Order: sequence, then C-alpha cells, then structure tokens
Amino acid sequence: MADVKRTREIITELPTDALKALAEITHWLETLRDTRTFKVDRLFENIDLLDAAAKNHQRKLGQDYFANTRQQKFQENRLWAGSYTFWRALSDAYLECVSRFESGQTGGIVFRKNLPIIVTRTLRALALQLKWMLVRYGPVDPRVWADIGRLYQFAEASGFAANPAAIYPGAHGGGSVRQEFLKATMLGVSATDGLSPMRQELAERAIAHFSPGFRVAQQPGAGCAYCFDIAAGKPPFRVLGDKPMPATARFFGAGTALADLQKVEATIRDTGAIPSSVHLGGRYSNDTVLPVLRHLATYWAEDAPARNGERRPTATRMTVLHGMAEILSTLDPDNSDELDFSAPAAAESTAESWIVENVSDGGYGAIIPAAQSDWVRVGALIGVKTEVSQHWGAGIIRRVARDEYQQRRVGVQLLSKIAIPVRIVKSGSGASQIPDSALLLSASPDSRGEFGVVLREGIYNSRDSLDMVVNNKPYLLMPSRLAEGGEDFDWAMFKVMMRSD
Repeated sequence: MADVKRTREIITELPTDALKALAEITHWLETLRDTRTFKVDRLFENIDLLDAAAKNHQRKLGQDYFANTRQQKFQENRLWAGSYTFWRALSDAYLECVSRFESGQTGGIVFRKNLPIIVTRTLRALALQLKWMLVRYGPVDPRVWADIGRLYQFAEASGFAANPAAIYPGAHGGGSVRQEFLKATMLGVSATDGLSPMRQELAERAIAHFSPGFRVAQQPGAGCAYCFDIAAGKPPFRVLGDKPMPATARFFGAGTALADLQKVEATIRDTGAIPSSVHLGGRYSNDTVLPVLRHLATYWAEDAPARNGERRPTATRMTVLHGMAEILSTLDPDNSDELDFSAPAAAESTAESWIVENVSDGGYGAIIPAAQSDWVRVGALIGVKTEVSQHWGAGIIRRVARDEYQQRRVGVQLLSKIAIPVRIVKSGSGASQIPDSALLLSASPDSRGEFGVVLREGIYNSRDSLDMVVNNKPYLLMPSRLAEGGEDFDWAMFKVMMRSD
C-alpha cells in the first residue's frame, strides 16, 4: 500500500463474498494501524479507500444478521464477529491518525482540513462497535467509552466539535463531532438490553434519524437527563439529585428529539403509515416500529421509568422451560382431556435451572449459567417453576445483560403463576377440526373482564371466536386484543363465556 495505485488494485481483488471481503479489509486496516513507516496523510488516504470499499460488504453482513433471527449459532457468530471486528479495526485505524497528529505528525494541509472528518468517522465507528456489543447483551468494553470521551475532548479543545462536516458522500453522510458523540451516548442510555437484536438495530437507526434534536451542555438543564464524564472512561448515567460533577462532565439528552419522536409515533398511529421522511435503514411494519419508538420515548423522558413493583432480594432456583412447544409437552404430555396444570416433570429433562436473585410482584431477576441457554433472547416465552411453587407458570424474557464473567442476567415478566393447559378450536369448524393446545393464564377475569391465553403463533385472529375445553367443560372465547406476538406464540386477551351445550 505504499502507493495509491496498488491500494486500489488490492481493493479490486477483494472476494465477492461479503464476509471474506470484510475480513480482508479488516486485516489491511489492522496492518496499517501497526505500520509506522507511512506518513499520517498517506495513512489516512489508505484508510479512506478501505473504508469506502467496505461499505456494501458491512451493510450486507448487517442485513444478513438482523434479517434471520433463527439462523444457526455458528453462522450467527461468524456474522457478528465479522461486523464487530471490522468496526473495531476501522476506529482503531482512524484513532491512529488522531494520535499521530497529537504527537506532532501534523501532516499536510489536506490532512489538517480532514481532521474533523476523521474524528466524526472514528466516533461513528465507535458507536457501531457499541451497537454490536449491545446486540450480544454483553458488557461494553471500557475502552469504547474512554475513546469516545477522548475524541470529544480533542474536538472541543480544537474548536470544531459543533462544525458541520461531510463525513461520507451521500444524502445522509453529513453531521458533526457533537452529533456523532450524542448518537453514541444516547444509544448507551436507551436500555437496549430490553430489546431483541432486530429491534436494537431499528433503535440505533431511529437514534441516528432523531439525533439532530439531541442536546449537550456543560451544565444540567432541560432536555439533558443524562451525564457523561468525558475524562473518566465510564458509561453515561442518568442525572439524579444535585450531586457535584467534575468540569469534564457533559450533560446530554433527547432535547427536542423526544417531541419529534412522539409526533412520528402519533402520525403512525393516526395514518397507519411511517412518514417517508423517517429513514430507518429499511422497510418495517408499524407493529415493529411503534414498540421501539415507545421504548425510546420512555428512556428519553426527563423522569426515570418507574418500576412496576419493588424488587426483593432472594436466593432460590427456578426451573425453566424454553418455548411454547416445550411448555405444552411438559404441562400436557398426553394431550388428553383430563388436564393437570401442576404437571409433574414429563419433559423436565430438557429444562434448565436458573438462580433467582430478586423477585417482584411482576416477575424475577435471574442469573443463567454461562455454559447454557444459547436460545435466551428478549421476547422469548418460558415456563417457570420455583422451588417453593407447586405449579408451572408462564413468563416472557424482557431484559438480558452479560457481565464481565460471561454470566447472563435476565429480567422475566411473569404472565401467570399458574398456566392451565386447555384445548381450543375455531368456533363453528365442526367435529372434524383437530383441537390445538393452549395455555389459560388465570381462572378468573382481570379488571377488564378479560382472560389471557397463550396460543401457538399464528392462531389468533381478531375476527374468529374460539371454543375452549378445560377439564371437559366447554367455553366460548371472544377475541378482545392481541397483547403480544412472539416467534412461537400469540399472547391474546379474550372475553370468556361458558357454553350450555
């Protein structure tokens, strides 16, 4: 890569396979970072060429990763590692340019003119590193926060933090150091451990779209609910109380972006369409976008989200079943009409044992052993039974985080302490229709007069009533609403009437 012609030849010889091409580009970026013979302006020129060459390949890997939620673990690991290592290599290479400039290798006039672009690109690559760490619910490397803080300090001291820059060619390639800094910090405080990987991708895109409205200041104020010490190398945090902060503290938050987001959310609800001006990196259904916007609005608000109930420390074990099929095979092993919702362990050989560390009226906080549960993800349906319970209940995983010891901590919303297996069939389908199994979540209605039922995915239809049989007694289920749809289940609410026939 000593001359531009050879660099371009290397790029034209890249494999057509996106994963292999990105791996080669990553290798060249790492080599450039470690090579001291290049002048800083030549170093930047090479990195710029490789960065441009990687664009389509890294986009393809991201699309493959988020589009297929049920791919094999081996392939998922390859796509994740390819994407993450590229963004790390790219940010490290650009950081090397900044470090050499700071050490006195000032470069030529062209390089100094491009310094704001280099810093903004580095921050963008660091934000995407952060995103790929969060997708795995893993701990964020403190290096990432340290580098983000260092770059913002450098840009502030150099006087170009707020200056607009043409970061990349194209309609959405502009920005500033301040805007890229805020994209990263707002992603860090948006509680993405409560979102599935695909919804995390959508949240990161939404953060980028609404980022012009974000605000940062040296003093606390309206629209700045969070704080980040740019010299501490630690994650940003919500401001609580009036604790004194160091001079390197920067207060930031949604600013006017919260109102902008809420307007878009209202428009989608009112019109049934996502505005064409909202760029989210792809086409998504309203049912996919709206929960993500509501989630972001909750964490961008001035007040911290209220907990549904007090968490009480505990130390016990919980047996866990994975997914609708496993729950039904355990609770209803014979598929008979005589149903026993306390079901002994017919299929417990596939169950897992998790450590419950806290409990509330709404669910559990648990620790999962590191060697188990590759299937664990936000939104997964589970069957649960604690050591002190006689019956199986049902829950949904709402939060996943991985600590530095590779232990995963999960938050589980408890749908019901007793899940009652029942038979259902579409009303009026006749005796030839084979009944399906489902889970009745309570023996009495809630405050709306509704009963919750968990069905196999795709069965719920707002136009169809269902006949239900539980312990040989017939009932009519009249659909009220779909509470939530998952990969293998529909959680729906019904009005229930006992049949006289």
